[in-house]
Amino acid sequence: MPYREMFDPELISLEMDATSKEAAFELAACTLLKKGLVKESYLSGLVTREESFPTGLITQYLNIALPHTDSEHIIRPFVMIVRLKEEVTFEQMGDNQAMKTKDLFFLGIKDGKKQAGLLALFMDLFMRENFVKEYISADNPAKIYQLFETNA
Repeated sequence: MPYREMFDPELISLEMDATSKEAAFELAACTLLKKGLVKESYLSGLVTREESFPTGLITQYLNIALPHTDSEHIIRPFVMIVRLKEEVTFEQMGDNQAMKTKDLFFLGIKDGKKQAGLLALFMDLFMRENFVKEYISADNPAKIYQLFETNA
C-alpha cells in the first residue's frame, strides 16, 4: 500500500482538546476504534510503546510526534493527523529530551517492514520549510489532506 493511501480526511482533527499526551492518546484511540482501524488493545499498546520508545521529533521548523504501536494492535493501516489546541510534552526519539508539540501523527502500521520508510517520510517532509509553512497555515482537514496527498 502506498503511503498516501494511509491518509483519510476523516482522520484529521485540527482542534483536539487534550492537556496531555495521554489524553490525546485516549481521544485518538477512541476515534480509531470507532472507525474499526484498531483493536481494543491499541491504547495500552500505544502507551507502552511510547514509554519504551518515545516518538517526539524536534525539527528545524516544527516539533512533531509520531505515536505508533506494534502491528498486532492495528486492523487497517492509517495515519491520523491531530493538531492540539495547546502544546503537550513528549520525549524526543533517541535521547528522551523533553519537548513540546501540538502536532501529532498517529501511525497505524500493519506491516512492520514499512515503519522505517513511513518515519523517514515524515522526517523528510518536516525538514522542508515550504511544506511546514503550508502545513501550519492549513486551517481545515481538506487542505491538510491535499498537502499530504501531494507530498506523500
